[in-house]
Order: sequence, then C-alpha cells, then structure tokens
Amino acid sequence: MSDCPLTSRPAPADGLRTHSAALRSHARRLRAGAAALEWRGREADAYRAEVAALADRCARAAAGLALAAAQLEGPYVRRR
Repeated sequence: MSDCPLTSRPAPADGLRTHSAALRSHARRLRAGAAALEWRGREADAYRAEVAALADRCARAAAGLALAAAQLEGPYVRRR
C-alpha cells in the first residue's frame, strides 16, 4: 500500500465528453465555413461536398465518443 495521497484526476468519461464537444464544434465551424464560401462553380460544389462529408464524420465521431462516455460510466454512476 502506498502512502502517497490520491490526486484528483478527471474521470475517463469526462475526457471523452470533452473530445466529443470539440468535434461537434469543429463540425459546426466546417459547415459554417463552407456555407460562407463565395466561390462558385463545379469545383466549389465539389469542395463544399468534401467539407460537408468531413463535418459529418466529425459529428459521427462526436456521437460515438458521447456514447462511449455514457457506457463507460454505466447506468448507476451519477454525473457531476
């Protein structure tokens, strides 16, 4: 047994939720940036489609991290 005091560390689920929020923010910024683009034409449409696909991937990953955080905590753990 160690005599070292336990330090307060964030729970793993808290870290997952933090990363999830960051990915959701990235997705919003990507979508807003693509919508504000004044460039027109076939290449612009292709670019917007790629950015939209990236934003969707960010949002999907954020949802997965949020789900993982909920599963990690289990049904009986209270959130802070």
